[in-house]
Amino acid sequence: MAAAIAALGTDRREPVTPENLAERRARDAASRPRPTVEELRADGRFEVEELRAGDVTLVSARPAGRDGPLPLLYYLHGGAMVMGNAWSVLPTVLREWSEPLGMAVLSVEYRLAPEAPYPAALEDAYEGLVWAAGHAAELGVDPGRIVIGGKSAGGGLAAALALLARDSGGPAALGQLLLSPMLDDSLETYSARQMSGVDVWDLTSHATVWQAYLGDLHGSAELPPYAAPARAADLSGLPPAYVEVGSAEMFRDEGVAYAHRIWQAGGQAELHVVPGACHGFDGLARHATLTADARATRTRWLRRLLGGGSR
Repeated sequence: MAAAIAALGTDRREPVTPENLAERRARDAASRPRPTVEELRADGRFEVEELRAGDVTLVSARPAGRDGPLPLLYYLHGGAMVMGNAWSVLPTVLREWSEPLGMAVLSVEYRLAPEAPYPAALEDAYEGLVWAAGHAAELGVDPGRIVIGGKSAGGGLAAALALLARDSGGPAALGQLLLSPMLDDSLETYSARQMSGVDVWDLTSHATVWQAYLGDLHGSAELPPYAAPARAADLSGLPPAYVEVGSAEMFRDEGVAYAHRIWQAGGQAELHVVPGACHGFDGLARHATLTADARATRTRWLRRLLGGGSR
């Protein structure tokens, strides 16, 4: 992990500030170009199309030739709520979960901050989820086997979506896959300070993106739990959660605390703290043994959750 971080160079580790946010977004977009639908089809291995759920774009993908209804992974991309897109995450998601487990995927193109602060992204995620559950038959998916998932900002948004669906009587998810979730706007956890600058992320960057996402609500004592799930007073009645963090990332303690509080509320959570792993370790060191182990563990949890899945 240390070698992978060192290979990033100083530019990639420069703190994100309000002044350089536009430049960092442009750099990020260039580093992970958006694949076309045809490229995502991978010479016929997957069926892929872009759909509209009201004002929200969803990218639908599934292994070719699989009869439904399939379980559905409703996926929310990362990017600190200010970057990323629904397309660039799909090659990995399709390769790691969709194909081996026979899962359909809907990747959500939610609105980004600071142009669209909270609750825009969550509204998009919820609108798409309600639409997907209501159109399950035509999508060829099982509305009783929808897993909400995401990584980093997407993990935090997935956690918020599970809370909102619970409280609004929305579609009940089978599980929530929370990978290094961005849950806590306080910047006060021990790991946030311990790993700032050691991790690929730091307190300056973290404060910048939370302020961009929360807008006028930033710093408010009355912030809704759907904006920062760590603030939720009640974590009962949530879908079973898979929570993964790295021991050497800033988000470590908020993820551990979230799993712990789900247990205290009588819920189910499976917590994994990956030793020595920084934020986004699996993308930085794709072929490391640590990455292979983490990917295999996620897949085993999904297979158990789905009741065996596809061999």
